[in-house]
Amino acid sequence: MRTRSALAELAGELRTVDQADWAAVSGRFTEWACRDELRDELRHHLRTLSGEVAAAVISRSRETTTHFAWCLLNQPGDKFSFWLHEYKPQRDWRIGYADSIHNHRYHFCTTILRGSYVHERFDAEMDTNGLVIKSATMVHSGVCETGEAGTMFSEQFHRIPKAADGTMTFLVKSRPVRGWSLSFDPATSVSRRHVPVEERLGHLADRL
Repeated sequence: MRTRSALAELAGELRTVDQADWAAVSGRFTEWACRDELRDELRHHLRTLSGEVAAAVISRSRETTTHFAWCLLNQPGDKFSFWLHEYKPQRDWRIGYADSIHNHRYHFCTTILRGSYVHERFDAEMDTNGLVIKSATMVHSGVCETGEAGTMFSEQFHRIPKAADGTMTFLVKSRPVRGWSLSFDPATSVSRRHVPVEERLGHLADRL
């Protein structure tokens, strides 16, 4: 029950924070994530999931080119969700979104539970409509280690080109604050706009 109480504690506190002030969310998350027992609590939580709850976690989760994204908690009334990212061994990474310079549709806070990764941040030059990345310049690159926490806002661009085998992270994500994300391939200078499938349904019939 320790882990459920820990997750419930964070969820309860975030419900009292103005979600428009993600800096405040970040501060509360960072305080919570530094607890020494966090990994033990999450391990206990996973080992004691009931069949119904485990099935719900599986249905909400997904595989990406670099990691498995496990959605531990996603209450419809909340303005956030909790995730566990299980990075694949580097040899199993596939070329895709994570290899590009990209942003996200949401804000998020994260902490590294085990392992490490290389994290790069970029400034992106946009077209006048904000729909195309014309160029990207690296402004920071460094190795993030176990226990470190950080925040990314939806307008910021980054890339994780490498992670140690066995790396796992815990995240809290906001609800989407924009309808799409952007990626940029520095090798080809190709910019792409990514619209999630759920945003496309309303226009699907018009495409038939």
